[in-house]
Amino acid sequence: MRLTSILSAASLSLALTLSAYAVRVGDQAPAFTAVDSQGKTHSLAEYRGKYVVLEWTNHGCPYTKKHYESGNMQALQKEWTAKGVVWLTILSSAQGNEGYLSPADENAYISKMHADPTAALIDPKGTIGHLYDAKTTPDMYVIDPQGKLIYSGAIDDHATTDASDIQGSKNYVSAALAESLAGQPVATGYTRPYGCSVKYAGAE
Repeated sequence: MRLTSILSAASLSLALTLSAYAVRVGDQAPAFTAVDSQGKTHSLAEYRGKYVVLEWTNHGCPYTKKHYESGNMQALQKEWTAKGVVWLTILSSAQGNEGYLSPADENAYISKMHADPTAALIDPKGTIGHLYDAKTTPDMYVIDPQGKLIYSGAIDDHATTDASDIQGSKNYVSAALAESLAGQPVATGYTRPYGCSVKYAGAE
């Protein structure tokens, strides 16, 4: 009985420790440096003074396909990068897992889908993914020019794989950017992300 209590206390302590390190809306976004599919190095610090969107992706995930095969994700990328927003697509699938693409394969995918992110960051060790506690594909984060996280969660309010839902959905990413750019507080700063689990190393 005593051993069970000790183990329960240890598990609770570990959970509290992990949650203490999870990034929260209102916090400074964790700094990172990564190489993109073109071989260029990017750091979050170099984009200080700009809005930054982080988009976790997995080309094999039906939830990701919903937004790419419909053209929705590409439209968002084009709309917001045209307004000066930095859009970083992040691939945290480990090599050998669903969603992993080599830099060359990711470039081919971007070309095929007519995607238009600022860069696609290759993160097979899950370094950035774990730093942000990214859980799903897609999982979306918005960072303001002061480096503060102002939105974290789902892309929209229809957690399905049905592309016909997109037109009637509230897009949380666009809403957060539009509100913040207008000098208003972000009405919905956090939602529960939906999609496939991020296929980190060791994940099933």
